[in-house]
Amino acid sequence: MTQPVPHSEPRRALALDALRGLAILLMVFSGRIPFGVLPDWMYHAQVPPPDHIFNPNLPGITWVDLVFPFFIFTMGAAIPLALSRRLDQGTPLWRIILSVLERGLLLAGFAIYVQHIRPWSMPATADGRATALSLTLCLIGFLLLFPILARMPDRWNVWTRRGIRAAGWIGAFVLMMVWKFKDGSGFSLHKSDIIILVLSNVYFTGAIIWLFTRDKLIVRIGLLGLLAGLILSSTAEGWIKPFWLNSPLPWLFELRFQKYLFLIIPGTVVGDMILNWMKAPRGENRPAGSWTSMHLIATALSMILLNVVLVIGLKARWTLETTIIAVVLCGIAWVLMHSPTTTTEVLMMKMFQWGTFLLFIGLSLEPFEGGIRKDHSTFSYYFVTGGLAMFALIALTIVIDVFQRRRALNLLIESGQNPLIAYAGVNSLVPPALGLLSLDVLIERMTPTPWLGALRGAFMTYLVALAASVCTKKKIFLRA
Repeated sequence: MTQPVPHSEPRRALALDALRGLAILLMVFSGRIPFGVLPDWMYHAQVPPPDHIFNPNLPGITWVDLVFPFFIFTMGAAIPLALSRRLDQGTPLWRIILSVLERGLLLAGFAIYVQHIRPWSMPATADGRATALSLTLCLIGFLLLFPILARMPDRWNVWTRRGIRAAGWIGAFVLMMVWKFKDGSGFSLHKSDIIILVLSNVYFTGAIIWLFTRDKLIVRIGLLGLLAGLILSSTAEGWIKPFWLNSPLPWLFELRFQKYLFLIIPGTVVGDMILNWMKAPRGENRPAGSWTSMHLIATALSMILLNVVLVIGLKARWTLETTIIAVVLCGIAWVLMHSPTTTTEVLMMKMFQWGTFLLFIGLSLEPFEGGIRKDHSTFSYYFVTGGLAMFALIALTIVIDVFQRRRALNLLIESGQNPLIAYAGVNSLVPPALGLLSLDVLIERMTPTPWLGALRGAFMTYLVALAASVCTKKKIFLRA
């Protein structure tokens, strides 16, 4: 194999960006597919077609149930990368804590705001379509995100930047005050995007935990035991139950959201590994005995196959057979990944060890709580999906960092570097733009069948990814 050319530039966590992009785009796609007419594996396992009535007693997961934990995992992995830079720059701890709080509040504000600027939430015409005014307001709402959240060039005058930021906030405030939902109600703090609200809660807690345990891994992992105790006790009578289930500010913070620390904290562990890998010198030689190209290809395929097998097997309830196959696949991967020599190989081996550990904890807990479920989420769900996220990250690392095939995954990488544009754009950019141009009706007429409808969803997802990619290339980032 050709030895890489020595390079002095620091590494970048592009595989992590790609995993984040994959999660956000699959999340977008899952929300744009036709409702109720596709096979049940195309929807959340607990809300099957055709009626999509929530059934919390229905065990199993689908690919749709992986996208949320994968995104949370990548958020956790990004925490050490972002905060360590500020620590290295000598920023006082109290200022970092304030910035973490600020980001958590901005994410909560983003959750409320994006819920209010969606076309389907506004008054519609007789045929159920959003009016031209509704579409225009949604588009304005999306554009206002840029003066509020975009990173402005340092060369701009400080008062210019503050003026633009203030104008964005004022514009958003005015828009929220004139906003009317279909039922005639207006702005409400209690109307928010639950996914982003959960992220804001666990980001804050996860970042604070990492700051105070960054050199104490055993303490960080030990906190998961405390969290497990709180979750288990919240189902029994006593002081913990009301403490866990009630909040004085439910529109901002709910303690029960902290259950997703089971994904954030393992993410921070991987983030620490990636941080050490990024600081290692690039261009290292590949000595004799390191993994061959065939080893790497087989490893990537085994990581992907583990994701596929676990989803299919647990959805079909072949729990024993699935566990046996997972043991075999992990054993094969262990043989393939033996004796790592380069820093990239060592990184992947460590991620594989942690992922395997999490996966089999999750599989051992699978019968508990009636089987794995996203809603209401079970212990098995956190551990299994956390392990699968690590396996997916290994596969992406092989493609991007070892085989240097970044171009093939650029759309994922650039979407992952600008996830807020993708998340807001799926409702407040692409549909309003297509609607105002009358292209939405044409596209629907061209895709009348269920699977063509799924293809339509894929096209909408591509447009969202394209918007995020263009902004990334132009160095326009939305940062909460």
